[in-house]
Amino acid sequence: MSSSVKLEDEKAPVKREAGLKLFFKRLALIRESPVGMVGAALILFWVVMAVLAPVLPLYDPNAIMAPFQKIGAAAPDGGTFWLGTDHKGRDILSRIIWGAQKVLIWATFATFVAYVVGMLMGVLAGYKGGWADEIVSFIANIFLSFPFIILCIIIVATLGASGWTVVVAVTFASAPQIMRIVRGLVLDLKTRDYIFAAQTRGETPWYIMLVELLPNARGPLIVDACLRLGYTVVAIATLGFLGLGLPPPDPDWGLMLKEAVPLGAFAGHTMYLPAAALASLILGFNLLADGLREISLRD
Repeated sequence: MSSSVKLEDEKAPVKREAGLKLFFKRLALIRESPVGMVGAALILFWVVMAVLAPVLPLYDPNAIMAPFQKIGAAAPDGGTFWLGTDHKGRDILSRIIWGAQKVLIWATFATFVAYVVGMLMGVLAGYKGGWADEIVSFIANIFLSFPFIILCIIIVATLGASGWTVVVAVTFASAPQIMRIVRGLVLDLKTRDYIFAAQTRGETPWYIMLVELLPNARGPLIVDACLRLGYTVVAIATLGFLGLGLPPPDPDWGLMLKEAVPLGAFAGHTMYLPAAALASLILGFNLLADGLREISLRD
């Protein structure tokens, strides 16, 4: 019996080392999936635009210049409005690129916080079971009884519109869903031999949950994280469209759509261009998730 436990104990570090390399391995293998490559290219494009926004030769996104200028119109200072201007005379190209920065920062941060909370809830419920599972699952079910976007709207409307409120709203709306995914994975993983080996070594429950269980549940979570980033972008845009997102005058794709809708066909580019930017980013996350799922099925 002792020799068997010793053998498992020797294998555990190897297993953890492989687990830490899985994410980078799958990113390297994404080139084998055309769908995943398209998604990664779309996301990379917007990430590059967001990072370079401060150094690109753009107009101030809040500067009021010439209203209702068409695509490619000449600017008063001799420049060019490459994507035209909106009803207030603000450059649409500048607002879209700066809006991408805001969306990516807050969507990534909100999703990260939601995953930290959701994973801790899920691994605790799945590993400990009993009353811990009952309490955590009950709390999660309460929040899951509300539709995702409705819960976000209620929280933001209650706390006020700001980037931090969006993070709180997304966390409350997404963490219970993440918790259920992690809980299901942990219920299966906790019966594995390396978990029994860790228990035999006298490891603490939190060590087993955070070091042994969570790293080995990362495969499906990586795919879900890509999809959830897309959902979060949709939530931020929806809140902005309803006037509950990032406070103006900061560029916000959802707010841009809200301001453009009353203009209709009179200035259609003010609505179609932000909508296309939003759709392309969401499509990128969905395609990347499909590519990662395709790669995982080959393993």
